[in-house]
Amino acid sequence: MTDPIDTPAAVSRTTTTTPPLRAHSPQVSAERAQRFGSWYYAEHALRVMNGYRWTLIAYSVGNPVMYLFAMGVGLATLVDQNSADAFGGVSYLAFIAPALLASATIMTAATEFTYPVMDGFKWRRVYYGPHASPLGVHQIVNGYIIAITLRLILMSAIYFGIVAAFGASPSPWGWAAVLVAVLCGLAFGLPLMAYSASVQEDKGQFALVMRFLVTPMFLFSGTFFPLDTLPIYLQWIGWISPLWHGTELGRMLTYGYPVPAWLAVIHLAYLAVLAVLGWRLARRTYTRRLGK
Repeated sequence: MTDPIDTPAAVSRTTTTTPPLRAHSPQVSAERAQRFGSWYYAEHALRVMNGYRWTLIAYSVGNPVMYLFAMGVGLATLVDQNSADAFGGVSYLAFIAPALLASATIMTAATEFTYPVMDGFKWRRVYYGPHASPLGVHQIVNGYIIAITLRLILMSAIYFGIVAAFGASPSPWGWAAVLVAVLCGLAFGLPLMAYSASVQEDKGQFALVMRFLVTPMFLFSGTFFPLDTLPIYLQWIGWISPLWHGTELGRMLTYGYPVPAWLAVIHLAYLAVLAVLGWRLARRTYTRRLGK
């Protein structure tokens, strides 16, 4: 007697057939790459970052939080006791929090738009594989910028949440300081990306950038004290620094720092022009290195 389980009908009922996987045709793949290539490369860059995500979190969030506790919580108790009106009637914590938020994005941009960019051309040469595919040079540039922008948004949002938890952002518009900080990071990072793409040999150029650009900008852009308290021969550092423009907008948004409307427009326009100029220069430099 035949076991009913072994009959062909029973086997067909108990077996689930899955359709075979089929790859897209080369034409379809090329069309998708041309349409979504920037997002494909952004996904690649984000997957690479995911491999060392805990290091990124510790560096991107841990450093500014340590500054926040050291300067805004520890030192602030002494500053507030002895200089209650020195910062426009707000606590020292509220005064420096937007500056630390903007400086965190600039330091992250200085990290991501230097050695990783040169790595794509010289050491691991990771740009040449995507460039051999239907992806265009502009999509490689845009994809990497998208990935770093998403990282800056996430990092800034986490940091702002910590700042808000300490009551350092009483204004309902404080959340917009996250967007300003991201723009601030791009305003510094994208011109640096264009420069990094032009570097043929590492001879300490990026160390000089950190020492003679990032550090003076961090110290002399009104981060820890109002810019107008500096000697006039040092104030120009803040005037040309993206950090000062981003900090002024951040303070305006987080606690209502008085900034005239025309000056706020100048701050925003300055950051936007630097970011757009850096993006265009980066595309031009990548095209020269990789070819069309």
